[in-house]
Amino acid sequence: MSDLIKEIQKRKTFGIISHPDAGKTTLTEKLLLFGGAIQEAGAVKSNKIKKGATSDFMEIERQRGISVATSVLAFEYKDHKINILDTPGHKDFAEDTYRTLTAVDSVIVVIDVAKGVEEQTEKLVKVCRMRNIPMLVFINKLDREGKDAFDLLDEVEQKLGLRVVPLSIPIGMGSDFQGIYNIWENNIQLFLEEKKQKVGETIKFDDINDPSIDEVIGEKAAQNLREELELVQSVYPEFSRDDYMAGDLQPVFFGSALNNFGVRELLDAFIEIAPMPQPKESDTRLVKPEESTFTGFVFKIHANMDPKHRDRLAFVKIVSGTFKRNENYLLVREGKKMKFSSPNAFFADKKEVVDESFPGDIVGLHDTGSFRIGDTLTGGEKLSFKGVPSFSPEHFRYINNSDPLKAKQLAKGIDQLMDEGVAQLFTLEMNNRKIIGTVGALQYEVIQYRLEHEYGAKCTYEPLSMHKACWVEADEKSDEFREFARLKQRFLARDKYDQLVFLADSSFTIHMTQEKFPNVKLHFISEFNNE
Repeated sequence: MSDLIKEIQKRKTFGIISHPDAGKTTLTEKLLLFGGAIQEAGAVKSNKIKKGATSDFMEIERQRGISVATSVLAFEYKDHKINILDTPGHKDFAEDTYRTLTAVDSVIVVIDVAKGVEEQTEKLVKVCRMRNIPMLVFINKLDREGKDAFDLLDEVEQKLGLRVVPLSIPIGMGSDFQGIYNIWENNIQLFLEEKKQKVGETIKFDDINDPSIDEVIGEKAAQNLREELELVQSVYPEFSRDDYMAGDLQPVFFGSALNNFGVRELLDAFIEIAPMPQPKESDTRLVKPEESTFTGFVFKIHANMDPKHRDRLAFVKIVSGTFKRNENYLLVREGKKMKFSSPNAFFADKKEVVDESFPGDIVGLHDTGSFRIGDTLTGGEKLSFKGVPSFSPEHFRYINNSDPLKAKQLAKGIDQLMDEGVAQLFTLEMNNRKIIGTVGALQYEVIQYRLEHEYGAKCTYEPLSMHKACWVEADEKSDEFREFARLKQRFLARDKYDQLVFLADSSFTIHMTQEKFPNVKLHFISEFNNE
């Protein structure tokens, strides 16, 4: 048992969230660089480095310089095993990010020094606060002209409703940027312009009034730094790990991920303070990581991660016990036993088959179509983890086949992509026409691109003005339901799991329907039984 506890204590599983283009993927690359997992980090935008970002594996991500799917990466650093989930920042892929947040124990929020707190960051932080996830803030791109450090700290407090404590502060900014004073370790790291991809030197000072600081960064900058440090000590609370763990206090670090600056400080403090794998609530009880029997849940499914093999991987977050290769586990929803001969772990951009994994780890299981997002796997106990929802889509389009000879490929492609949770498929009861619903409009481009490049099927879309998809809960034998079905037959469809869905064209229609048919309940989440 003590071995299991040792493994749990070594692990840190966190997500990186932010608005698009704040530098999440670049930060992920640099963290991997410190873990020795990759030799040269790739920037998403930089043309100087021809290498694409390790965590963006889909061709469309490399073309657009954005992340459209959560990627899972792991590396070892100072005797810890760190699992990173790099999430998409774009609001059209927010659903993937919300699901990913169910699988992390803490979060790093990345903020752009010039743009400050942006809309998407506000939404994501709100979700983290609802779940009391410990958050660490990284203010990025200090080598560019941006807002004053204290103005940014105020903005983070006001807009995100956080209580912050700076653990490092910048010395200058943009063209005057000289380095970072690390409050956490009492040292200065200097920024050497010519060594863009390498880490600058660190000079340790025991006393901020040491005159040699003036020689290193200049008198004016040194004076400024002393004043700012005094301000930090008088205005901000002292760092308390208990408050951070409870989600009541957020440490802030400054740096430039592209120039490798301030990233090591962030990582060193992170492994010291971030939580190890935490207990998770299920429908029957609280499951603790140190329990000996295995439990885990599927938070993401991804088809065709390797274009050479048409494979589907279900990403499982291990909550308790040890997951072993070739052992029988219970898929609770189906009530059937399954065993996995080649479970994958992710190290940087490589997948490796693993014999055993521990709480906090993410395991990729090859899936032939048995899994759904939110499924629970256990050593035999019948319990289900909560909180991995499918939201009602906000965009709807008819999908048409452009090539009649490829109908089979199209059907298979749609089927597999819908399992990933990128969008939802509805089939109209009246004429069997297929409708795709998504949370964001950019998803349609991704679906079209992937159908063509991964399945060899082409499709076109037709606009459809709908307001929301509502899952219907009713006694299908009652007269009231029959009357509802007769009046609304043009708007009734089935989802992928054969649940009845009412496609409403406005919120007024939903309101009127609920008044007229009080026993026909309409839900905006597909898992309405868990509401």
